[in-house]
Amino acid sequence: MLRTDISLPWSTLGTERLLSVFRFGEGQRKAYIQASLHADELPGMRTAWELKKRLGQLEAAGALKGVIELVPVANPIGLGQLLQGAHQGRFEFGSGKNFNRDFFELSEPVAELLQGRLGEDGHANTLLIRQAMLDVLAALPPASSQLQGLQRLLLSHACTADVVLDLHCDADAALHMYALPQQWPQWRSLAGHLGVKVGLLAEDSGGSSFDEACSLSWLRLQRLFPQAQIPLACLATTVELGGQADTERDQAVAHAEGILAFLAEQGLIDGQWPAADGCCEAVPFEGTELLYAPHPGVVSFLRRAGEWVEVGDPLFEVIDPLSDQVSTVCAGTAGVLFAIERLRYAQPGFWLAKIAGSQPLRRGRLLSD
Repeated sequence: MLRTDISLPWSTLGTERLLSVFRFGEGQRKAYIQASLHADELPGMRTAWELKKRLGQLEAAGALKGVIELVPVANPIGLGQLLQGAHQGRFEFGSGKNFNRDFFELSEPVAELLQGRLGEDGHANTLLIRQAMLDVLAALPPASSQLQGLQRLLLSHACTADVVLDLHCDADAALHMYALPQQWPQWRSLAGHLGVKVGLLAEDSGGSSFDEACSLSWLRLQRLFPQAQIPLACLATTVELGGQADTERDQAVAHAEGILAFLAEQGLIDGQWPAADGCCEAVPFEGTELLYAPHPGVVSFLRRAGEWVEVGDPLFEVIDPLSDQVSTVCAGTAGVLFAIERLRYAQPGFWLAKIAGSQPLRRGRLLSD
């Protein structure tokens, strides 16, 4: 194992923050795994620690057939953001920006570098593109903030990987994952290993999240160079490992073992591993229904995350104890109730439940901040 600690730019006077990258194995193929980019989403960090231990064992046994880079703490900035004892790891305090939005878009500057250089050899094109991605990132002006510097560092490690896993969680949720529709056949096995309830598929969900900054560039390059052989060489996903409270040891161990079994199927780990147990349904991300309260009040949920719901099924009640107004909010689409809010007081503009349905309901930017 090789540990690299990288200083983030633009630290406050008298302080320093580090990004720690753990590198296991060697070889041409590479997987990159990071956890808790939203720093208050800790199930991924707990799973990453189990992965760190197991990867050390596998490396010592000579079982690694490629490189696996692990970043257990992908957001040292947000990890220290507490407000009166409450962790605030989704948005950067100084700018108000979401840590998982606005990653640098690589396809256009990479295309400029590679005009006239791509041909019919897909492997050679992959090597050229990856080097161009690194060159583009290295040539950028100095980062103007710690957040920008952090995002560039993460992307520079992930853009040369064959497989990228970004480990997140939702508020109170069943396991679910986000991916390009073109890559879902390859992700079905990981979904089975982890017990994912639903896959949410979109080519571009808006906001330039980390996983799409890694995978979508290849799809765009395919379309910019239709005569060249360009594979979708970066298989990237965001995996939501349940809810924020799901940090139990048994869960983390199971998630780590499922990820390792998938990496073995990808040719990165040797040995005998259990086969995936079935697979969930995948639906268009456009089919996600976000449900809101019609007025303020105390919220009582009537269904649990992970349940299948039909149109008209009651999901939660909103109770105003001053006026005695009680409203029941029902499902507007059939699908998996994959996430519910942790807070139990309804506020305007904040979603309280999410359903993954098969019928498109939304257009444009699909990610909620």
